[in-house]
Amino acid sequence: MLDEVERWLARRSWSVADRPLGRLLAAKKNTTVSVVLPALNEEETVGEIVSAIRDGLMSGPVPLVDELVVIDSASSDRTAEVAAAAGARVVHRDTVLPRIPAVPGKGEVLWRSLLVTSGDIVCFVDADLREFSADFVAGIVGPLLTDPEVQFVKAMYDRPFGGAPAQGGRVTELVARPLLNLHWPQLAGFVQPLGGEYAARRSLLEQLPFPVGYGVELGLLVDALNLVGLDALAQVDVGTRRHRHQDGQALGRMAATIYRTAQLRLARGHLVRPELTQFERGERGFVPRNHPVDTEERPPMREIGEYAARRAA
Repeated sequence: MLDEVERWLARRSWSVADRPLGRLLAAKKNTTVSVVLPALNEEETVGEIVSAIRDGLMSGPVPLVDELVVIDSASSDRTAEVAAAAGARVVHRDTVLPRIPAVPGKGEVLWRSLLVTSGDIVCFVDADLREFSADFVAGIVGPLLTDPEVQFVKAMYDRPFGGAPAQGGRVTELVARPLLNLHWPQLAGFVQPLGGEYAARRSLLEQLPFPVGYGVELGLLVDALNLVGLDALAQVDVGTRRHRHQDGQALGRMAATIYRTAQLRLARGHLVRPELTQFERGERGFVPRNHPVDTEERPPMREIGEYAARRAA
């Protein structure tokens, strides 16, 4: 590990307990905070997450969060109804910036969320988490409220898998971490570089391109490093993250997308084929299935005319 990264770990890695809610509320002053949940068919979990944030951080003595928005990514279940009943403002993906047709993908939803939120700090939280605690939000928003030098904060946590307390994150360990260590060693200190829980200043997010698919977390992290430098990035230990685990083939598609995102940023040699072949067993043996790898990226939001007009209004 680089000496620079060791120093960063000591200086920019914290626990949620390091910043009590009272301290955060005192530091908040006029800073506004938006929480965004990208959601696709998450009716089983989204309501509990919304309720935890509303009860813990929006009502009562700790009004830390000003805005809670669920962006529904064309769900076919009751995600939107459950989220609204729990107290979130629900926005359907296709109603945001309709002149640009939406494509499937998590990054697409996160990018569009900047147009329908107003907070100075934007916090993203995955909608499939179980046993959710509002500490996830308070933990990663905290450094942004208390330290003006910090621009981007990732959550770190254990991911139980198969009965082991600190396993999980298979794509992280097999794909993302090797890529980061080899090509962006300054980012080697991030425990969960692909985690979906992170917060950033709007002024930073609006300058970054957003990969439309699962490569969005790696893309934002690498681009934030290049734009503001390592010392503006941080991570906070929020305990344990429990969520639905995907099967091996879904993870393969995710890994291909993440590799493609990294390869675009390396800008070396030819681009890899943006397609992944996987195999399923059929009646006559293994059958190949081809899947496109997300290659599209959305431009920095500040380049979008509608966004600039909204900010100027």
